[in-house]
Amino acid sequence: MIDLRAARADPEGFRGALARKGAAEAFDELMQADARWRELETQASELRAETKTSGKPSPEELERLKGLKGTLQQVEAELEQAAERRQELLARVPNPPDPSVPDGDTEEDAVEVRRVGEQPSFSFQPRDHLELAEPHGWIDLERAARVSGSRFAYRIGEVALLELALYRFALDRLVTRGFVPMLPPVLVREEAMYGTGFLPTEEVNIYRIERDDLYLTGTSEVGLASFHMGEELDELPHRYAGYSTNFRRESGAAGKDTRGMFRVHQFDKVEAFVFCEPERSGEEHESLLALEEELVQELGLAYRVVNVAAGDLGASAAKKYDIETWFPAQERYREITSTSNTTDYQARRLGVRFRRDGKLEPVHTVNGTAMTARWLIALMESFQDDAGAIAVPEVLTAFGAPPRLG
Repeated sequence: MIDLRAARADPEGFRGALARKGAAEAFDELMQADARWRELETQASELRAETKTSGKPSPEELERLKGLKGTLQQVEAELEQAAERRQELLARVPNPPDPSVPDGDTEEDAVEVRRVGEQPSFSFQPRDHLELAEPHGWIDLERAARVSGSRFAYRIGEVALLELALYRFALDRLVTRGFVPMLPPVLVREEAMYGTGFLPTEEVNIYRIERDDLYLTGTSEVGLASFHMGEELDELPHRYAGYSTNFRRESGAAGKDTRGMFRVHQFDKVEAFVFCEPERSGEEHESLLALEEELVQELGLAYRVVNVAAGDLGASAAKKYDIETWFPAQERYREITSTSNTTDYQARRLGVRFRRDGKLEPVHTVNGTAMTARWLIALMESFQDDAGAIAVPEVLTAFGAPPRLG
């Protein structure tokens, strides 16, 4: 959540920044609710002071005190309602975007930062990942649909080994950079989903297990960020590398990327997560981006980096980079990974703080996706030959991948 004290001190600055995320109206409502809460809090404090007496009150004084206490009860009831309303609105106001984030609301508004590597060229019409998989039975969407419904996939045989090798490769590289490996839970309480900013704004895309009042996480980030929920951290930074299966409804993606495995309800992910001092989050963000680029370069994929537009950022992110690789069958760059600086937004909601100069203050959090199955698709399409076989980057064989598919 945003820092209300900072917002009161610079309401126009906050409003202008949040307008870039389409949240100016929500901010105005919050400020009105906050003003009403402060007004009632002042009234309640003054009434409490007036009800305190020294010595034995006279009958007239008793009557006046009775009236004051009745008024106080009414004001306190209004204060409680005002506090609930303020908190409800505070939960819905997103993190203001960083000044370096471009304006806009869509993927097309992202600004390209750099382009690396040459797009693969073929003397034949390149196949997509489903066409490459079909002769070998590597990806089975039909059986997955019978078992689970649309947007699910079985990965079989050599492709399954290749995908698992990708996750192990990413974890290995993160661990060598000092990240602590972690297997986080994928069923979490509401506090974890709220704390990471996925509730209430992303509720439509989240699976909930009502009987147990638990949620299936849509990203490993939730478990990693919540690891230190409610804690005071002694040493910073803390860097974690998590692997988990994740679940998303993809409610806003009706009719979008319906073919194949690009956008599915269940997927695996390796996630990097950092808790750090506020002044270091920008540096940590750039460092995570560099690490992600190294992974893409090591696998030999052509890619570009884009600075995501303000209106296309999630609630928690102040700034986000996407890495998009070239997909030959689609003839365009598509996102395979991203990294976000969420500043103190998640830490305030989760209650993760550190002590400096005797005072507690929120840490900053930074996250980055190191690997998903989209990398598998990119590899299959980028390294195919005219016979439909796929050359596997040699580095992955050390992690159990076959040297060649098909």
